[in-house]
Amino acid sequence: MHSPLEIARNFVEIGIHKANMSIFKMLVLGFFAGMFIGFAGIASTTASATLEAGSIARLLSACVFPAGLAMVLIAGSELFTGNNLMILAALEKKISVFRMLKNWFFVAIGNFLGSAFVAALVVYGNTPNLFNGQLAQAIVNAGALRTNLTIPDAFIRGILCNVLVCLAVWMSFAAKRMSGKLIISFWPIMLFVLCGFEHSIADMYFGMAALLTADKYEIVAEGLTWVNFFTHCLIPVTLGNVIGGAGIVGFGYWLCYLCPSPFIQATAEEEQEEIDLAEGYYKSRSEKLKDKLKEKMKMKEIKDHESDS
Repeated sequence: MHSPLEIARNFVEIGIHKANMSIFKMLVLGFFAGMFIGFAGIASTTASATLEAGSIARLLSACVFPAGLAMVLIAGSELFTGNNLMILAALEKKISVFRMLKNWFFVAIGNFLGSAFVAALVVYGNTPNLFNGQLAQAIVNAGALRTNLTIPDAFIRGILCNVLVCLAVWMSFAAKRMSGKLIISFWPIMLFVLCGFEHSIADMYFGMAALLTADKYEIVAEGLTWVNFFTHCLIPVTLGNVIGGAGIVGFGYWLCYLCPSPFIQATAEEEQEEIDLAEGYYKSRSEKLKDKLKEKMKMKEIKDHESDS
């Protein structure tokens, strides 16, 4: 597996490439990620629609929802909340803050369009008719739960959520196999859904689906309005997500693995190696030297073989 230091360095390079994307690619790949999260949203609501025990229903939803991030990670797409980790590239001065914000802005628009697209197809494809209309009520309830949040609650839940989402993305980059990525990323996503934290892209789907379902099926829900959807849910949750993802996880790991500590004599490279050794990830210096010698011997053998032939 990759060490946290390797992951941090990888995210610097990834941030550079994400910043170099065209606006068109940001929008299209953002659209796909919005769709994937929308699919996870309707699946998690459907799984728990007929369960009366609230804790069991939430646990079942929490076990289904990670499929959304799995599709984002494996299929290839751009998710606003995960892209908050571009802050590492900005802090390393490899990209400008403007280019980072540009990526966040257009990816978020793509995410909104993709999640709204799934919400519209779900509602107008009459999916809410499942279970004799119980799914329609569950969809409306899920949206109303979010639009009735107070602004501080939505903001704080957004912080907590994207700490876990960015940890899921971060941890998935430790794995070298696809199976490892899927297993590792499952747990933090399951936790945020189980605990009722708020994810801005998921809320784009839940809010849109609830508003469209309430209109089509004539279901009345207190507080479920377009104004509340933006002011009490989407805006504060998005701001909280940025604080959690970029401010806590991204900035925090940059401080740990890429930023030299003040008032010490060791170089940044020496300090990074010591941290990896302390965490049990890297080989010792002697082992590294042995590996380098083996590499040189191998290269020499290849050159000798080429010269002989």
